[in-house]
Amino acid sequence: MKRHVLIYNPVSGDAKFRFRLDEVIEYLQLSGGMVIAFRTRQKGDIPAFILQAKELGVDSIIVAGGDGTVHEVINAMLAGEIDIPLGIIPSGTCNDFASHLNFGRHLPGCLSAITGGMWRMVDVGRVNGEYFLNVASAGLLTSVAHTVDISLKNTLGKMAYYLKGLGELPSFRSLHVKVTADGQVIEDDILLFLVMNSGMVGSFPTLAPEAKIDDGKLDLLIVNKCSISELMGLFISIFAGRHTFSNHIRYLQAANIYIECDEPVESDLDGELGPPLPLSIATVTNRLKVFRL
Repeated sequence: MKRHVLIYNPVSGDAKFRFRLDEVIEYLQLSGGMVIAFRTRQKGDIPAFILQAKELGVDSIIVAGGDGTVHEVINAMLAGEIDIPLGIIPSGTCNDFASHLNFGRHLPGCLSAITGGMWRMVDVGRVNGEYFLNVASAGLLTSVAHTVDISLKNTLGKMAYYLKGLGELPSFRSLHVKVTADGQVIEDDILLFLVMNSGMVGSFPTLAPEAKIDDGKLDLLIVNKCSISELMGLFISIFAGRHTFSNHIRYLQAANIYIECDEPVESDLDGELGPPLPLSIATVTNRLKVFRL
């Protein structure tokens, strides 16, 4: 009998996953599994539970939530040296990494991947001692995920992020940064940077067109300083997948990236508040097992 740990965030996304909890447990039990469920209540309660689950010798960890909940789970797993497959049920407002793996919101499909038992090794990023699965970023729009009101997010979904981001545009000023990526040095005034593992961030599917989650590299995208009108044109290029040809964009791949700024700037990791710059970012190759379709 397979023993599954199910960690779910009851307020992720539209906060409706809890109404399907019985469906999930029934599916896993009918597949010959035993389920240990954990309802998150506050930030920081996942690591202690995962360490307890490790002592039980469980076979898999399943997380139902958005990118932020997945972020907490993978950090607890890696810190606790828990080398078992991770299953993802996307139920958050943004589910970028799950979407990159082609996991939609079709619950039976996600569960069949877990009970099917097939998994793949994926890279993770490490920044200043913390891990991220999908993206590390700073600058314009990057703090939106952890500053938008939860009730607004549950009501409007991704639109709440876009509305909050638009409100930042008139008052945002550029950052002067120095980036060293595998020995290449870039120093410039920028609006934002994204260091990506997958190619999907903010539900934009092709921000990093060459990204692979098992190639030992991270994808760096920098948006240089430009006017609001130029930025609006750049968003249109992003929707069309032509942004990497823009004069306002730098895009490259690297295994090790160091980013420093001449003023205090906070980073964002998978939609959660990250460490302040400078950031020392590295790829940790084939570090995590993830169930696949």
